[in-house]
Amino acid sequence: MSARNIGVPAKPPEKECNDPKCPWHGTLPVRGRMFVGRVVSAKTHKTAIVQWDYVHYVPKFERYERRKTKVAAYNPECIHAREGDIVKIMECRPLSKTKSFVVIEVLKRAHEQN
Repeated sequence: MSARNIGVPAKPPEKECNDPKCPWHGTLPVRGRMFVGRVVSAKTHKTAIVQWDYVHYVPKFERYERRKTKVAAYNPECIHAREGDIVKIMECRPLSKTKSFVVIEVLKRAHEQN
C-alpha cells in the first residue's frame, strides 16, 4: 500500500501506517488552510500543538506587535512529529473538540544528525 495523492505539494512519509485518520494511508480528506509552524508540545497521544508567530499592525501607535497562534493538530503514526520540529499542517474535518488540523509533512526535524 503506497501513499495516496492528497492534492497538495507535500512529500509523503517513508513509513506506512494503518491509521484511518491519516491523510496519506487512511481516508481523511484535507481541505482549506495550510500553515507552517513549530511543534511546541507532542505529549498527548497522536496530537501535536503547533505554534507560529506573526506581526500585527496597531494603527493607534503606528507600530507592529508580535503575536502567536497555537492549534492542536492530529499527528499520524507514520509522520510522528516531535517537539521542536518544523511541520506543515492542513485543515480537515473536526476530529475532536479542539482538533481540526492534521500534520501532513515534517519540513525539518529538531534533532537531526548531521
